[in-house]
Amino acid sequence: MEAKALLCALFSLLLSTSAVGIRLWWSPEVVEKRPTLQNGLGRTPQMGWNGWNHFTCNINEQTIRQVADAMVGTGLAKLGYEYINIAHDRDSQGNLVPNPSTFPSGMKALSDYVHGKGLKLGIYSDAGPRTCSQQMPGSLGHEKQDAKTFASWGIDYLKYDNCNDQGMSPQPRNPATWAGGVGNSWRTAGDIKDEWGNMTSNADSNDVWASYAGPGGWNDPDMLEVGNGGMTTEEYCSHFSIWSLAKAPLLTGCDIRSMSKETKEILSNQNVIAVNQAHALGVEGHKVQKDGNQEVWAGPLGGGRVAVVLWNRGPVEASITARWSSIGLGASTVVDAHDLWTDAVTSSVQGQLKAIVGTHACKMYVLTTK
Repeated sequence: MEAKALLCALFSLLLSTSAVGIRLWWSPEVVEKRPTLQNGLGRTPQMGWNGWNHFTCNINEQTIRQVADAMVGTGLAKLGYEYINIAHDRDSQGNLVPNPSTFPSGMKALSDYVHGKGLKLGIYSDAGPRTCSQQMPGSLGHEKQDAKTFASWGIDYLKYDNCNDQGMSPQPRNPATWAGGVGNSWRTAGDIKDEWGNMTSNADSNDVWASYAGPGGWNDPDMLEVGNGGMTTEEYCSHFSIWSLAKAPLLTGCDIRSMSKETKEILSNQNVIAVNQAHALGVEGHKVQKDGNQEVWAGPLGGGRVAVVLWNRGPVEASITARWSSIGLGASTVVDAHDLWTDAVTSSVQGQLKAIVGTHACKMYVLTTK
């Protein structure tokens, strides 16, 4: 891959946002016209693994090799999880080099190992002299040099952050409006934490920019925390459901080498993954109803199908109803409702979809018109 194309492979930037009113983002009159990077990448949201949430900077060659093995051994690779993302160091000549104590075989050898598993290798850099952790060098002043180095290592994916940028801001700090011209994904929220409140806040921040997502460029509310232990199984199901509906990158951040049965079941739900990866329209689902802590999120999938999430963000069990008028269906439309978590199908549903939803839990469906 040419260095320029590689450097543009992914762009990640942090920003703050504020809430806007609920509307049908897929209506033709409100779909934004954004520039799209024509590099052939990101036709669907990227899927893979990033070690930061679980390991922070405590990563080494053995761990990456084991994660690559686990990605294949657990079956996650067959489901579309293909990227494994890491960081780097710099020598006295200004060239990026792997730390010899943690990556003794070198980055090219590691890249070859990952590629040999049928996976792809990603790397992290920053628009400042140091990355956000302060422990790794950024690419400020070395952009072309680093891009060439990444290409020589066989790197497939670049995450580019914006810490320590020395006040150099070439674009307004709302990348959803412009980053589609330089990358295939961009951050829309602050760093995620393995906490219910933080995860839901990131979902809301990301929802503001729903109209800017589409094939070739995706809004990114940050990595998945599923399996890291800070939330309940129900909360993780909600996390995975909303990220999938919102066409967010599905980059798991747990230790997949030792993940629990429950974590594997969430990350391996093919019904939910299919919503995320559906590219007939590539429209990001978003919040269409809100009544206190009870919400409905929805988005079209094409072929007469609509994905719907009934989300209970409150502390007690609640009844939630998705009205046809809210999710873009005519009043007389009849659908079959496929529950993506139980795999049950309810036939001939008309006018609305109603369910009892547990606290901090959700119900996720694909509605197919008859």
